[in-house]
Amino acid sequence: MAEKLLIDKVKEILNQIRPALQADGGDVELVEVTDDGVVRIKLKGACAHCMGAIMTLKNVVEARLRAAVPEVKSVERVG
Repeated sequence: MAEKLLIDKVKEILNQIRPALQADGGDVELVEVTDDGVVRIKLKGACAHCMGAIMTLKNVVEARLRAAVPEVKSVERVG
């Protein structure tokens, strides 16, 4: 498991993204941040079944996290 400071940074960015996802009936849940910088998330609600979920994951969630938290190497969807 990654260090607490890194996890806190990731949570902060996810909390900034969350209102936009919730406005469309979805949400995001942090599952894990690995020691090698992989953020694993679970898309919830409408986002879990949306045809654009992969685009949201890569173009919104991963892009924002990588820009704000250099330690993040990639974002993976689980569940």
